[in-house]
Amino acid sequence: MFSLKGKTAIVTGACGLIGKKHCEALSKAGANIVVADMNEDACQKVSSSLTGDHLAVAFDVTNEASVKDACAKILAKYGTIDILVNNAAINDMFENPALAAEQSKFENYPVDMFRKSLEVNVTGIFLCSQVFGKVMADQGKGSIINVASTYGMVGPDQSIYINPEGQQAFYKSAAYPATKGAIINFTRFLAAYWGHQGVRVNTLSPGGVENGQDEWFIKNYSAKTVLGRMARPDDYMGAVVFLASDESAYMTGANLVVDGGWTAI
Repeated sequence: MFSLKGKTAIVTGACGLIGKKHCEALSKAGANIVVADMNEDACQKVSSSLTGDHLAVAFDVTNEASVKDACAKILAKYGTIDILVNNAAINDMFENPALAAEQSKFENYPVDMFRKSLEVNVTGIFLCSQVFGKVMADQGKGSIINVASTYGMVGPDQSIYINPEGQQAFYKSAAYPATKGAIINFTRFLAAYWGHQGVRVNTLSPGGVENGQDEWFIKNYSAKTVLGRMARPDDYMGAVVFLASDESAYMTGANLVVDGGWTAI
């Protein structure tokens, strides 16, 4: 069960914290892994850490020609594409922490940042699904996994970004929930569109991952979950293998929520 032996899996945003774990999980299940991200050196580094067959391919998910060129390289090596994990995304970062609260307020949030998030988080998934998914549709089988977020289902709780001094350190912007919510319904569109051609399309909605944040934030976030903690980087490995494998063969158009109970209460 859960074997991906002989299957080729593409992971976009593969050099990020969770992207690396997606690659590791799919590789351990036996898949040929295509490590895809913007930086070629970073892709090579992640690729070399994997067991089994793997290929590092740097491309821009927002550039159609770049995605099509990557597709040609992947097919030249493996001849098939069976799994696509649309993991590449932008999550707002502000260079100056002292100005982050003011810059991230909805009233001040730059429209250019909003447009950039739309381009990567939504258009990037559209293009990758269109190019790589067509290969799956033509061959009559495949699994697309679109990575969304709990914030694609519920509005951000801005209170978890209040520090111990009572100051709002940061506001979660409108861009992230808007784009992640779009992904969930785009998944439903694709599932309905390609279902008769054997392509399954599902969403994976993870919760927040502990990754060196301030202790006060980790405490605030953890208090909002049923399990009382943030996710570990490896908490999504089983979910991605399940959605990629034939063990989820009768599952499409669904949103698999793995958030420690954040959206349960």
